[in-house]
Amino acid sequence: MFKIPLYTTFIPFCLLLLFSASIPIRSAAQSVIIPIETQNNALVLQTDANKHLRTIYFGKKLTNNKEYSQVPGLYQQTSDYTGILNSAYTPSGSRNLAEPALSVTHADGNNSLDLKYVSHDLKQIDNNVSLLSIVLKDPVYNFSVTLYYKTYFKEDVVEQWSSIQHQEKGEVALHKFASANLYLKSAGYWLNQYHGDWAKEMQAEESKLTHGIKTLDSKLGTRANLFQPPVFMVSLGKPATEDEGTVLFGSLEWSGNFRTDLEVDFQDNLRILSGINNYASTYSLKPNEAFVTPVFLYTLSSGGKGLASRNLQQWARNYKLLDGKGTRLTLLNNWEATYFDFNESKLAGLLKDTKKLGVDLFLLDDGWFANKYPRNGDVAGLGDWQENKKKLPNGISSLVKEAQNNQVKFGIWIEPEMVNPKSELYEKHPDWVVKQPQREEHYFRNQLALDLSNPKVQDFVYGVVDGLFTKNPDLAYIKWDCNAVIYNAHSATIKNQNHFYIEYVRGLYKVLERIRAKYPKVPMMLCSGGGGRVDYAALQYFTEFWPSDNTDPLERIFMQWEYSYFYPAIASSNHVTDWGKQPIKFRTDVAMMGKLGFDIVVSKLSADELQYCQEAIKNYDALKGIIWQGNQYRLSNPTESSVASMLYLDENKSSGVIFNYLVNYRYGANSSSPILLKGLDPVKEYKIREINLYPGTKSSIKGETTYTGDFLMKAGFNPDVNSIRTSVILKIEAVN
Repeated sequence: MFKIPLYTTFIPFCLLLLFSASIPIRSAAQSVIIPIETQNNALVLQTDANKHLRTIYFGKKLTNNKEYSQVPGLYQQTSDYTGILNSAYTPSGSRNLAEPALSVTHADGNNSLDLKYVSHDLKQIDNNVSLLSIVLKDPVYNFSVTLYYKTYFKEDVVEQWSSIQHQEKGEVALHKFASANLYLKSAGYWLNQYHGDWAKEMQAEESKLTHGIKTLDSKLGTRANLFQPPVFMVSLGKPATEDEGTVLFGSLEWSGNFRTDLEVDFQDNLRILSGINNYASTYSLKPNEAFVTPVFLYTLSSGGKGLASRNLQQWARNYKLLDGKGTRLTLLNNWEATYFDFNESKLAGLLKDTKKLGVDLFLLDDGWFANKYPRNGDVAGLGDWQENKKKLPNGISSLVKEAQNNQVKFGIWIEPEMVNPKSELYEKHPDWVVKQPQREEHYFRNQLALDLSNPKVQDFVYGVVDGLFTKNPDLAYIKWDCNAVIYNAHSATIKNQNHFYIEYVRGLYKVLERIRAKYPKVPMMLCSGGGGRVDYAALQYFTEFWPSDNTDPLERIFMQWEYSYFYPAIASSNHVTDWGKQPIKFRTDVAMMGKLGFDIVVSKLSADELQYCQEAIKNYDALKGIIWQGNQYRLSNPTESSVASMLYLDENKSSGVIFNYLVNYRYGANSSSPILLKGLDPVKEYKIREINLYPGTKSSIKGETTYTGDFLMKAGFNPDVNSIRTSVILKIEAVN
């Protein structure tokens, strides 16, 4: 197991290992060096003569970690700037002239801050996870910052955050408060970032970073990832490919406004600062109060984007995603079958269709609630969470029982953070709504956000969920939606409005923590008009997320491809719908790349279509363990080829599934070239056969042929995707 030692050049390294976790070893003339190591990487910090903490190395781990201090060319600066640019956590207002990680105004009005090393401590959580804390303190003011580095050794993942506190005589204003301040050195930097909108999520674009600051941020308050998600990649030296190059993946674990600054400085170094967006959020910190920033997550790969994504997916399943090593429920959703127009009779028929289709659960979507202002569209009723007596005279409980009679489970949609102005909740509690008291209300999708910074609202939102389960203990699934951003940000209960955006998210997490304390295992989908709230802080409470309302399977191939760099397949809810012009086989095959669901009118399927879906679900049930927990290899990129191809392979390299799709329908765009497989055991022999065949069709794949892993990875395999066979799923199995 790795260590994070403290050593100097005057003490034998073997002795230092004995003292590294507890007793600082240093003298006034000696610097402290702290290597933060994972299986393949090292982030190395060092104190200078003035006890300022600097980054001296970030890259592949050295065999002899005493040599980190001898790395040539890294951070060799003129004496006037030594210790400024490569600060491990840059304060403002003193001798640091770069973009700060932390900017404050002290209780006496002074704007300067200096942070010097005091001590560090290492705690071994288990044989794979360690937590390092480093205390920095201002020598003039009673003000300190503790930097935290949580390392996941095997996965090469680091979570970093800070805790800020003081004992001054009065409040200190925090103007900027980053979670992390990374420092990298390379010949050049290429940023792969994402943007989007409703139904256009995860649009990737790559560009070279030039001198100055590039900022990725959100100011939407909630549904904060609508236009720009917090995830990004930075390639060093040259743009990384799937299997080559050095690349850093980063993301902030925060469900509200975020800000990531990427600055190429005058000496060609890259500084990355990430944290809560300080826009309209100057925080007044009381004496002895600890302001704990959200976690900044990163992983560094010297083996390209594919390796980075597999490390991140493995980390997420093991440590972050709720029930990441567990199972999931396939489902049938009623939304596209009925929209708001349904009653008990229609739903009873859909419950029978759920059983007929062969999925695990029926999900009742929007429109089941509100009486004074019935929820017959998105203009009324939101916030009034009682069953609509006209649509459901016998309540949700009768539907849960009817589901049980059909041997399926029952789930339900809610949007508890939001309210329609046309609702009883709005009439009774206008002070619970986020709005400016003297300005005209401005609506996003005919609704406003409830003020989750208000403890009464937190109780209400928790009560929506708790009430459903109290009345219906056999309820098996929640789809949690969030469809509005925040306009006219203002809380009727917060005295300091600068705290609103932060306290809103804290309030959300308080509600989710209460729900999970009482209902720890109930599956919940994180939905926000699509992927508007997908981050790893939220995914601690949810088993899966909804990538996009755009379910056109051709579009979804590209979206799911990009999402997969940062999130595992078990977390991605993919539904078969009537969007797009592709046949049911293509739509189903695409949805099988994650957590499968259906949102179709089963009664309108032809006999062959129904048979195909039923068989596909059986195949999926047999393969889902590999899809959810296997290693993912991207074989053919849809942005670069006419065919998209993705392999999921089990840990033993013995069994896998390959998804292949035609993404270019222009004449002559068919695939005639073999696709090189990855990740196989070169000495094992494999057979490949086609599954998910449509009734009445035969496969062109010769399933009895045997290939070595070496052959498949060097010579490749042609899945025979063409304008007739637009979607081909292959099962690969070792035969020895």
